Amino acid sequence: MTVPLSPLAFETLATLLKTRSGLIIGTDKLYLLETRLAGIIKREKLTDLNGLAERLRRPGSEAVARDVIEAMTTNESFFFRDDKPFLHFRTQALPRLVAARPPGNPIRVWSAASSSGQEAYSIAMIVSESSGVLHGRKVEIVGTDIARDQVVRAREGVYSQFEVQRGLPVQMLMRYFRKEDPNWRIVDTIRAMAQFREFNLLSDLRSLGRFDIVFCRNVLIYFDQPTKTRVLDGIAGLMAPDGLLYLGGAETVLGITTRFAPMPNERGVYGVVTAPATATPRMVPA
Repeated sequence: MTVPLSPLAFETLATLLKTRSGLIIGTDKLYLLETRLAGIIKREKLTDLNGLAERLRRPGSEAVARDVIEAMTTNESFFFRDDKPFLHFRTQALPRLVAARPPGNPIRVWSAASSSGQEAYSIAMIVSESSGVLHGRKVEIVGTDIARDQVVRAREGVYSQFEVQRGLPVQMLMRYFRKEDPNWRIVDTIRAMAQFREFNLLSDLRSLGRFDIVFCRNVLIYFDQPTKTRVLDGIAGLMAPDGLLYLGGAETVLGITTRFAPMPNERGVYGVVTAPATATPRMVPA
Protein backbone atom coordinates (compact mmCIF):
# COMPACT_ATOMS: atom_id res chain seq x y z
CA MET A 1 0.00 0.00 0.00
CA THR A 2 1.41 3.39 -1.04
CA VAL A 3 1.81 5.87 1.81
CA PRO A 4 0.42 9.33 0.86
CA LEU A 5 2.91 12.17 0.64
CA SER A 6 2.88 14.03 3.95
CA PRO A 7 2.47 17.83 4.03
CA LEU A 8 5.96 18.16 5.55
CA ALA A 9 7.51 16.03 2.81
CA PHE A 10 5.76 18.01 0.08
CA GLU A 11 6.90 21.28 1.65
CA THR A 12 10.48 20.00 1.81
CA LEU A 13 10.53 19.08 -1.88
CA ALA A 14 8.61 22.14 -3.10
CA THR A 15 10.79 24.56 -1.12
CA LEU A 16 14.00 22.95 -2.36
CA LEU A 17 12.88 23.21 -5.97
CA LYS A 18 11.70 26.80 -5.69
CA THR A 19 14.68 28.19 -3.78
CA ARG A 20 17.32 26.33 -5.78
CA SER A 21 15.87 26.40 -9.30
CA GLY A 22 12.79 28.65 -9.30
CA LEU A 23 10.60 25.70 -10.25
CA ILE A 24 7.08 25.86 -8.82
CA ILE A 25 5.44 22.52 -8.01
CA GLY A 26 1.83 22.47 -6.84
CA THR A 27 -0.02 19.60 -5.24
CA ASP A 28 -1.58 18.93 -8.66
CA LYS A 29 1.87 17.91 -9.93
CA LEU A 30 2.54 15.08 -7.47
CA TYR A 31 2.70 12.64 -10.38
CA LEU A 32 5.76 14.53 -11.69
CA LEU A 33 7.51 14.12 -8.36
CA GLU A 34 6.69 10.42 -8.33
CA THR A 35 7.80 9.68 -11.90
CA ARG A 36 10.89 11.86 -12.13
CA LEU A 37 12.28 11.06 -8.68
CA ALA A 38 11.63 7.31 -8.78
CA GLY A 39 15.18 6.59 -9.91
CA ILE A 40 16.71 8.55 -7.03
CA ILE A 41 14.42 6.85 -4.51
CA LYS A 42 15.50 3.44 -5.80
CA ARG A 43 19.20 4.37 -5.91
CA GLU A 44 19.13 5.70 -2.35
CA LYS A 45 17.27 2.56 -1.18
CA LEU A 46 14.32 4.58 0.09
CA THR A 47 10.70 3.51 0.11
CA ASP A 48 8.92 6.60 -1.24
CA LEU A 49 8.89 10.41 -1.52
CA ASN A 50 8.46 10.74 2.23
CA GLY A 51 11.74 8.92 2.74
CA LEU A 52 13.44 11.11 0.13
CA ALA A 53 12.21 14.27 1.83
CA GLU A 54 13.52 13.02 5.16
CA ARG A 55 16.86 12.26 3.52
CA LEU A 56 17.00 15.82 2.17
CA ARG A 57 16.44 17.26 5.64
CA ARG A 58 19.46 15.45 7.03
CA PRO A 59 23.01 16.89 7.00
CA GLY A 60 25.16 15.87 4.06
CA SER A 61 22.29 15.80 1.56
CA GLU A 62 23.74 18.26 -0.97
CA ALA A 63 24.51 15.64 -3.63
CA VAL A 64 21.01 14.19 -3.39
CA ALA A 65 19.48 17.68 -3.50
CA ARG A 66 21.37 18.41 -6.72
CA ASP A 67 20.13 15.16 -8.23
CA VAL A 68 16.55 16.03 -7.32
CA ILE A 69 16.83 19.44 -8.99
CA GLU A 70 18.34 17.97 -12.14
CA ALA A 71 15.70 15.24 -12.32
CA MET A 72 12.85 17.73 -11.96
CA THR A 73 14.18 20.27 -14.43
CA THR A 74 12.53 19.93 -17.83
CA ASN A 75 15.12 19.22 -20.53
CA GLU A 76 12.91 19.33 -23.60
CA SER A 77 14.85 20.73 -26.54
CA PHE A 78 15.25 20.25 -30.26
CA PHE A 79 16.95 21.94 -33.18
CA PHE A 80 15.36 25.15 -34.53
CA ARG A 81 12.49 24.84 -32.08
CA ASP A 82 9.55 27.03 -33.19
CA ASP A 83 11.66 28.27 -36.13
CA LYS A 84 10.47 31.92 -36.11
CA PRO A 85 12.99 33.21 -33.54
CA PHE A 86 15.81 31.69 -35.59
CA LEU A 87 14.48 33.26 -38.78
CA HIS A 88 14.34 36.65 -37.06
CA PHE A 89 17.85 36.15 -35.68
CA ARG A 90 19.19 35.30 -39.16
CA THR A 91 17.39 37.92 -41.25
CA GLN A 92 17.00 40.87 -38.87
CA ALA A 93 18.98 40.67 -35.63
CA LEU A 94 22.38 39.75 -37.07
CA PRO A 95 22.37 42.32 -39.92
CA ARG A 96 21.18 45.07 -37.59
CA LEU A 97 23.76 44.39 -34.90
CA VAL A 98 26.61 44.07 -37.40
CA ALA A 99 25.70 47.47 -38.84
CA ALA A 100 25.51 49.04 -35.37
CA ARG A 101 28.77 47.67 -33.95
CA PRO A 102 32.30 49.03 -34.56
CA PRO A 103 34.41 46.71 -36.73
CA GLY A 104 36.08 43.98 -34.70
CA ASN A 105 33.58 44.05 -31.84
CA PRO A 106 32.21 40.52 -31.30
CA ILE A 107 28.49 39.84 -31.03
CA ARG A 108 27.66 37.81 -27.92
CA VAL A 109 24.66 35.48 -27.78
CA TRP A 110 23.39 33.68 -24.68
CA SER A 111 21.27 30.53 -24.82
CA ALA A 112 19.84 30.41 -21.30
CA ALA A 113 18.61 27.01 -20.07
CA SER A 114 20.30 25.47 -23.10
CA SER A 115 19.57 21.88 -22.05
CA SER A 116 21.51 19.45 -24.27
CA GLY A 117 22.69 22.17 -26.64
CA GLN A 118 20.32 22.06 -29.62
CA GLU A 119 19.37 25.74 -29.37
CA ALA A 120 22.97 26.96 -29.09
CA TYR A 121 24.07 24.76 -31.99
CA SER A 122 21.11 25.96 -34.09
CA ILE A 123 22.40 29.49 -33.53
CA ALA A 124 25.93 28.37 -34.44
CA MET A 125 24.74 26.83 -37.71
CA ILE A 126 22.99 30.08 -38.66
CA VAL A 127 26.14 32.04 -37.84
CA SER A 128 28.18 29.66 -39.97
CA GLU A 129 25.89 30.36 -42.91
CA SER A 130 25.89 34.13 -42.38
CA SER A 131 29.48 34.93 -43.38
CA GLY A 132 28.22 37.34 -46.04
CA VAL A 133 26.51 39.38 -43.34
CA LEU A 134 29.18 39.11 -40.66
CA HIS A 135 32.17 40.08 -42.84
CA GLY A 136 34.55 38.21 -40.56
CA ARG A 137 33.02 39.46 -37.31
CA LYS A 138 33.18 36.94 -34.46
CA VAL A 139 30.01 35.70 -32.78
CA GLU A 140 30.44 34.26 -29.29
CA ILE A 141 27.74 31.78 -28.20
CA VAL A 142 27.33 30.84 -24.55
CA GLY A 143 24.96 28.10 -23.44
CA THR A 144 24.08 27.60 -19.78
CA ASP A 145 21.96 25.10 -17.90
CA ILE A 146 21.37 24.18 -14.26
CA ALA A 147 21.69 20.45 -14.99
CA ARG A 148 25.28 19.21 -15.03
CA ASP A 149 24.50 16.13 -17.12
CA GLN A 150 22.87 18.29 -19.80
CA VAL A 151 25.91 20.56 -19.96
CA VAL A 152 28.13 17.50 -20.45
CA ARG A 153 25.84 16.28 -23.25
CA ALA A 154 25.90 19.69 -24.93
CA ARG A 155 29.68 19.81 -24.90
CA GLU A 156 29.87 16.37 -26.47
CA GLY A 157 27.50 17.32 -29.28
CA VAL A 158 26.26 13.76 -29.85
CA TYR A 159 22.57 13.21 -30.68
CA SER A 160 20.35 10.25 -31.41
CA GLN A 161 18.56 9.64 -34.71
CA PHE A 162 15.33 10.77 -33.06
CA GLU A 163 16.90 14.03 -31.85
CA VAL A 164 18.36 15.03 -35.21
CA GLN A 165 15.03 14.35 -36.90
CA ARG A 166 13.27 16.93 -34.69
CA GLY A 167 13.43 20.27 -36.48
CA LEU A 168 16.78 19.84 -38.21
CA PRO A 169 16.63 20.23 -42.02
CA VAL A 170 18.20 17.26 -43.76
CA GLN A 171 20.64 19.54 -45.61
CA MET A 172 22.00 20.78 -42.30
CA LEU A 173 22.18 17.25 -40.93
CA MET A 174 24.38 16.17 -43.82
CA ARG A 175 26.50 19.34 -43.73
CA TYR A 176 27.07 19.74 -40.00
CA PHE A 177 26.89 16.21 -38.54
CA ARG A 178 28.87 13.00 -38.93
CA LYS A 179 27.32 9.56 -38.44
CA GLU A 180 28.61 7.59 -35.45
CA ASP A 181 26.31 4.57 -35.34
CA PRO A 182 23.75 4.71 -33.96
CA ASN A 183 24.15 8.45 -33.25
CA TRP A 184 25.20 11.67 -34.96
CA ARG A 185 28.04 13.96 -33.83
CA ILE A 186 28.07 17.64 -34.68
CA VAL A 187 31.22 18.67 -36.59
CA ASP A 188 34.08 20.22 -34.64
CA THR A 189 33.84 23.61 -36.40
CA ILE A 190 30.28 24.10 -35.13
CA ARG A 191 30.95 22.58 -31.73
CA ALA A 192 33.84 25.01 -31.20
CA MET A 193 31.53 27.99 -31.78
CA ALA A 194 29.53 27.37 -28.59
CA GLN A 195 30.79 27.11 -25.04
CA PHE A 196 28.66 25.58 -22.32
CA ARG A 197 28.71 25.99 -18.57
CA GLU A 198 26.66 24.93 -15.58
CA PHE A 199 24.74 27.93 -14.31
CA ASN A 200 21.64 28.71 -12.24
CA LEU A 201 19.41 31.55 -13.48
CA LEU A 202 18.77 32.49 -9.85
CA SER A 203 22.49 33.21 -9.38
CA ASP A 204 24.21 36.55 -9.93
CA LEU A 205 24.05 36.84 -13.71
CA ARG A 206 26.79 39.45 -13.96
CA SER A 207 29.51 36.81 -14.03
CA LEU A 208 28.36 35.87 -17.54
CA GLY A 209 29.37 39.21 -19.05
CA ARG A 210 27.49 41.41 -21.52
CA PHE A 211 25.26 40.13 -24.32
CA ASP A 212 23.72 41.50 -27.50
CA ILE A 213 21.13 38.72 -27.86
CA VAL A 214 19.57 36.41 -25.28
CA PHE A 215 17.45 33.35 -25.99
CA CYS A 216 15.52 32.51 -22.81
CA ARG A 217 12.67 30.47 -24.22
CA ASN A 218 10.21 28.20 -22.42
CA VAL A 219 11.88 28.78 -19.06
CA LEU A 220 9.81 31.49 -17.39
CA ILE A 221 6.65 29.39 -17.58
CA TYR A 222 7.96 27.30 -14.67
CA PHE A 223 8.54 30.30 -12.36
CA ASP A 224 6.19 32.35 -10.20
CA GLN A 225 5.84 36.05 -11.02
CA PRO A 226 8.42 37.43 -8.55
CA THR A 227 11.00 34.97 -9.88
CA LYS A 228 10.15 35.88 -13.48
CA THR A 229 10.66 39.55 -12.64
CA ARG A 230 13.95 38.84 -10.91
CA VAL A 231 15.30 36.81 -13.85
CA LEU A 232 14.14 39.24 -16.55
CA ASP A 233 15.49 42.27 -14.72
CA GLY A 234 18.79 40.45 -14.25
CA ILE A 235 18.96 39.64 -17.96
CA ALA A 236 18.20 43.25 -18.87
CA GLY A 237 21.14 44.35 -16.74
CA LEU A 238 23.48 42.26 -18.93
CA MET A 239 22.28 43.46 -22.29
CA ALA A 240 23.43 46.12 -24.71
CA PRO A 241 20.95 49.01 -25.08
CA ASP A 242 19.96 47.78 -28.55
CA GLY A 243 19.96 44.11 -27.55
CA LEU A 244 17.19 41.62 -28.24
CA LEU A 245 15.52 39.02 -26.02
CA TYR A 246 13.73 35.97 -27.43
CA LEU A 247 11.08 34.31 -25.26
CA GLY A 248 8.87 31.28 -25.88
CA GLY A 249 5.52 31.62 -27.59
CA ALA A 250 3.60 31.21 -24.32
CA GLU A 251 5.75 33.74 -22.44
CA THR A 252 5.59 37.51 -22.13
CA VAL A 253 7.17 40.43 -20.27
CA LEU A 254 3.88 42.29 -19.97
CA GLY A 255 2.91 42.84 -16.35
CA ILE A 256 6.19 41.30 -15.21
CA THR A 257 8.93 43.83 -15.97
CA THR A 258 9.32 47.26 -17.54
CA ARG A 259 12.89 46.53 -18.63
CA PHE A 260 11.76 45.02 -21.94
CA ALA A 261 9.15 45.99 -24.54
CA PRO A 262 7.71 43.90 -27.40
CA MET A 263 9.22 44.61 -30.81
CA PRO A 264 6.54 45.89 -33.22
CA ASN A 265 4.92 43.19 -35.34
CA GLU A 266 7.07 40.46 -33.80
CA ARG A 267 5.97 37.62 -31.52
CA GLY A 268 8.31 36.62 -28.74
CA VAL A 269 10.94 39.27 -29.56
CA TYR A 270 11.65 42.03 -27.04
CA GLY A 271 13.91 45.05 -26.99
CA VAL A 272 15.66 46.52 -23.97
CA VAL A 273 14.02 49.58 -22.43
CA THR A 274 16.70 52.05 -21.44
CA ALA A 275 16.10 53.50 -18.00
CA PRO A 276 15.47 57.25 -18.16
CA ALA A 277 18.34 59.40 -16.97
CA THR A 278 17.93 60.84 -13.50
CA ALA A 279 17.16 64.53 -13.74
CA THR A 280 19.70 66.89 -12.20
CA PRO A 281 18.09 68.72 -9.26
CA ARG A 282 17.48 72.38 -10.01
CA MET A 283 18.98 74.81 -7.56
CA VAL A 284 16.34 77.02 -6.02
CA PRO A 285 17.53 80.41 -4.70
CA ALA A 286 17.25 80.75 -0.95
